[in-house]
Amino acid sequence: AEYMGEILWAFSIYLEALAILPQLHLITKTGEAETITSHYLFALGIYRALYLLNWVYRFHTEGTHDLIAIVAGSVQTALYIDFFYLYFSRVLKGKSLTIGV
Repeated sequence: AEYMGEILWAFSIYLEALAILPQLHLITKTGEAETITSHYLFALGIYRALYLLNWVYRFHTEGTHDLIAIVAGSVQTALYIDFFYLYFSRVLKGKSLTIGV
């Protein structure tokens, strides 16, 4: 019972890291995404990258780290790498986000 909060917290961190998979799969399956969806996914990816920087900062200033948060943040950021490439190479140039199907 005393660890239930920790278990739920860890579950939420892992769930957040993997929750983007359906959207990325849909983009891959359909081959395109609306501009607003692209911007939203980009904002989520930046949030996760900044989240990792937060843990690096906390490690250096407070001497503490949380392996669960670091691993989950790294996994989610890695999932975004392909999307970031498409976003920078297409959306920011005014083109729609389309990929070969």
